Amino acid sequence: MPASHYTVGDVMTRTAVAVGRDAPYKEIVALMDEWKVSALPVLEGEGRVVGVVSEADLLPKEEFRLDEPRPDEVAEAAKAGALRAGELMSSPAVTVHPDATLAEAARIMAKRRVKRLPVVNGLGMLEGVVSRSDLLKVFLRTDGEIEEEIRRSVLGESAVPAELEVSVRDGVATLRGALADRSLVPLLARAVRAVEGVVDVRMRLGAHEDAG
Repeated sequence: MPASHYTVGDVMTRTAVAVGRDAPYKEIVALMDEWKVSALPVLEGEGRVVGVVSEADLLPKEEFRLDEPRPDEVAEAAKAGALRAGELMSSPAVTVHPDATLAEAARIMAKRRVKRLPVVNGLGMLEGVVSRSDLLKVFLRTDGEIEEEIRRSVLGESAVPAELEVSVRDGVATLRGALADRSLVPLLARAVRAVEGVVDVRMRLGAHEDAG
């Protein structure tokens, strides 16, 4: 019961602002403010991503402006004296490939506690940036679009009975009808849930009655 999957390449921002290793502190702050982003990829050479400088990397300069760091803050405080992106950045960069699924990107963001990921090709070259808001774009799909995809990619390519009907309202997909093999219910629900934009799944399935 296959369902199509959006990839990072489908939702990422291709016009990505980035800086080189020698970008000065104030230029980084100005770019973040201008582009309304919380982090910037740091590039070298022809565009290979070598790190990411984020708001968290910039804050120690303000945090330790007057106060001496505690013993457990020495490593963090070292960035307070940094002047350029190469000294400020977190490296190696946490990145994702354009063919990764949105679920994979979401897991990386959650695990690494980042809001944005540089999107790189097999050579580590920057192709774009994907943010949390980009991953949520699939939930802007209309109910009609989701409903049509469930009919086509789930029900249309499976062995379930043709009398099953699907409706979608506010992203919640409801399946109704008779199903001969009740063991297919979890599999069917999982396939519907895999359709991008589905918020939840409701199964209203009765037992299939053979004509006698």
